[in-house]
Amino acid sequence: MTRWFGRRMVALLLAPLLTGCSIGDVRRPPPDRAAPSPRPPATAPTPSPPAPEVELREVRVPVGKGYDLPYVEFVTAEQAYALFSSCPARDCPAVLYATVDGGRSWRRLTHPRPVAEHQQLYAAPGMLMLTAEPHGWYTSTDGGRTFAHTTGEQEPVAWRAAQGRFQIDEATGRVVRWAGLRATPLPAQPPVRPLHGVVEARGLLVVAGVDGGRPYAAVSTDRGRTWQPTPVPAPGGEVGVLRPVVGPDGEARLVGSPPDRTGFPALWRYLGRWVPVFAAGHPARADSVVPLTTGRFAVNGPDGAGVVADGRYDRLDWPVAPKHYLTLLADGTLVGRAPDEVLLAAGPVGNRRWVRVVLDPA
Repeated sequence: MTRWFGRRMVALLLAPLLTGCSIGDVRRPPPDRAAPSPRPPATAPTPSPPAPEVELREVRVPVGKGYDLPYVEFVTAEQAYALFSSCPARDCPAVLYATVDGGRSWRRLTHPRPVAEHQQLYAAPGMLMLTAEPHGWYTSTDGGRTFAHTTGEQEPVAWRAAQGRFQIDEATGRVVRWAGLRATPLPAQPPVRPLHGVVEARGLLVVAGVDGGRPYAAVSTDRGRTWQPTPVPAPGGEVGVLRPVVGPDGEARLVGSPPDRTGFPALWRYLGRWVPVFAAGHPARADSVVPLTTGRFAVNGPDGAGVVADGRYDRLDWPVAPKHYLTLLADGTLVGRAPDEVLLAAGPVGNRRWVRVVLDPA
């Protein structure tokens, strides 16, 4: 299961701004050479904005000697799970922890199959899932107190149902609606093939895909009974993957990745029609991008973190390094995940509260 999203590119042109000026009377008298030259007024240097403060929440938990750092998955700003599963020994048992206070404290959970191959952890709102080959899948809906065991190659129905009310069925490529543990195809299927994603935003269903390198999208205002194709203005380059996303303000957006997944993405907002979001001055690459409020996007990559707003790309003083992969939680919390730590940020772009969560084996 892919944890990381692909990379994106868009090429933009910035129209130069022309400012007017007044020349005045050119017949000025020559300067008085005997008079001392006036000294230029002293100008205080513009202070740099202070770097945001970062609260450190570092906790050591007893798991035994030799374990590597855990994989940590946040569901909300307060709830997360951590799986210790890697150590030099081949038969080291997996150790599972959980927090409900944003990483200030952690409690140990009972792993249902601690000795297995390729241990993995996945989390979604209301759902925790573990894989332990070759034994299968273990899902929990009560925070890891109890687990249900299933086998087979396909993910458990409970996990698929937790991924959202509207989804694309991988087997058929059709849009389905989940009600409980049952998925039903929508009354009408959108005129977009193949589909790369579906989201629900402000009463709209939005689907998107790519055909021959060109982006396509459609919307439904009646929960999939009818669909209206919505033209997507072509970007400056070819699009390989087109994802519909929803901003914290509920606005529908599109993120178009180039075919090689390494370049800067093409971006759009839905304002009754798809409107390109320009990013003059953007870097060549972007490893992760998430929507923010008021049509903005946060971007991170080899050149550091930046924000796309008002037609420009500007660097940010966030405590985010190129190693951090940005995602957005369902509660609006921004997450930057790296192998050795997790950064959490809540609040508006200019006033985010940053927290660094580190979980060490002891």
